[in-house]
Amino acid sequence: MVPPDFMTLLPVDAAQQRLFGLAPAIPVEHAPLDDCTGRWLAQPLTARRNQPWASLSAMDGYAIRFAETPGPWLLAGTSSAGDAIPPPLAPGEALRIFTGAPLPPGADAILIQEEAGVAPDDRITMTGEGPGRAGKHVRRAASDFAEGQLLAEAGRTITPALIGLAALAGHGELPVHRRIRIALLSSGDELIPPGAPVPPGKLPSSNAPMLRAMLHGLPVDLSELGNIPDDFDAVKGAMQHAADMGVDILLSTGGASVGDHDLIRPAFTGIGGDLDFWRIRMRPGKPLMAGRLDNMLMLGLPGNPVSAFATATLFLLPLVRHMSGSPAPLPVEVQARLAAPLPATEVRAEYIRAAHENGQVTPVADQDSAAMLALSHANALIRREGSAPALSPGETVPVILL
Repeated sequence: MVPPDFMTLLPVDAAQQRLFGLAPAIPVEHAPLDDCTGRWLAQPLTARRNQPWASLSAMDGYAIRFAETPGPWLLAGTSSAGDAIPPPLAPGEALRIFTGAPLPPGADAILIQEEAGVAPDDRITMTGEGPGRAGKHVRRAASDFAEGQLLAEAGRTITPALIGLAALAGHGELPVHRRIRIALLSSGDELIPPGAPVPPGKLPSSNAPMLRAMLHGLPVDLSELGNIPDDFDAVKGAMQHAADMGVDILLSTGGASVGDHDLIRPAFTGIGGDLDFWRIRMRPGKPLMAGRLDNMLMLGLPGNPVSAFATATLFLLPLVRHMSGSPAPLPVEVQARLAAPLPATEVRAEYIRAAHENGQVTPVADQDSAAMLALSHANALIRREGSAPALSPGETVPVILL
């Protein structure tokens, strides 16, 4: 039987796109290279210099004219890494050269030192096969990249290798979207700080540290508004404080359902916010909401920890990546073989906690939205569409790796 509120539930993919449409524009800044790993280029990256800056030797040996092989040559000097370009080679001359050193004009090959003999009168002879061709063991000027060359498009993930490339290309900073400012509000009378004594009726706040851990490594500045009791004025005041702080995202957890103590929705509209959507056609995580107040986006996650985890995976993290300039912010799916049967789904899409290994995926036993022990054993979410048939072991399913 289709529940009466089914048509008011927004599909996951539609909700993700609606959420991206609510995101405020984040300005571009130029951040030091050490602060750019894992972020996304906000503008194309071009080279400010040639690399190599001149034609350089790739080996220790002697710079020669290949046409003069097999020699002999008269030793005319030395070139080391860090030296300026030496004077041109005269016919019949060779230059002692070291790896990374510039070649003199006229030289076009390197006779490696293992194949060279040096006579007492500084005559250089070839004792082996020699370079074999012009250009051997030479790194030509600008052969890696040239000044003005496009090195990376906007949207490229900034990896350690790209940082090394940028440094070599003459950059000490990179254009990125500034860090996303997030204020985190945990809602509930029952919440107490982690590690504190737990009296009857109270519960350690687990969502806040979990969400902090999930955001770790993303370009965010996170402020915590604390555990706010189920009091309308208290929740409204905390939200107004976030708006006054100028945060980009007001992130709440808990209080997003329809009970008497679920105050996130009325408190947000109470400070002038516009709710864009509420309730998603997914399990776990149905009571998800999003809206906007001026340049602040509000994202309200459910209070049940597994629901908070699933919705953070599908909405919060993609939102941050999208606002930070990622061209592909949504979770990547892979295909895996089922190791155990799965029953038919109901009308909502389901995200089933599972253990993935070697292309095979096994659902964890406890799928309750508060079962954190089971979640801790999961490293994947099996995505199932609503009203899908039962599946047998060996069938393939789409999986989000965690």
